[in-house]
Amino acid sequence: MKNSPLPPKIILASASPRRRELLALLGIPFSVRVSEIEETRKPKETPSAFALRLAQEKASAITAEPTDLVLAADTIVVQGDTIYGKPTSSQHAHQILQKLSGQEHQVLTAVCLKQGAQIDAFSVTTRVKFRSLDENEIINYVRTKEPMDKAGAYAIQGAAAHMVEAIYGSYTNVVGLPLCELRQALLKFQKLTTRSA
Repeated sequence: MKNSPLPPKIILASASPRRRELLALLGIPFSVRVSEIEETRKPKETPSAFALRLAQEKASAITAEPTDLVLAADTIVVQGDTIYGKPTSSQHAHQILQKLSGQEHQVLTAVCLKQGAQIDAFSVTTRVKFRSLDENEIINYVRTKEPMDKAGAYAIQGAAAHMVEAIYGSYTNVVGLPLCELRQALLKFQKLTTRSA
């Protein structure tokens, strides 16, 4: 009788504390290893293709054992064809929030799972509608510094929660990691890698 294969060692390729907190909710042990890549959008690259490419490049940048499972993700905020990443300054954060005020946007998270030569990449999109924001509340929110390390210059799980009028789709996706879809992908990925071993 063969021994059951040991579960893979999971490496989260992200410096995001939100992703660490979300992944911990799945009850899966993991370690963190940050990957540094160039995050420049290519000409004519769609937002979805851009995020998927970044997630795959982040996963590939991690040096790991063939049995290790690397998990990388990239979250972007999209309005039309415009991508709002992390703001570069307080003024930039203010401008982004002005654009999102009273409008609907999309939050897209691309996820890449990589174990040896096996790769599975997918993306999840959530629609978010902001209520109309007045100038003073934008100014006060930017002063908290919370927007500065967030795609789209806001944290739905933080002080920007009251700005969100409606959400259509995965909430955890907006925070930074779509847990429902990730869990299904992990189960599927484990079956695929076990079968090919």
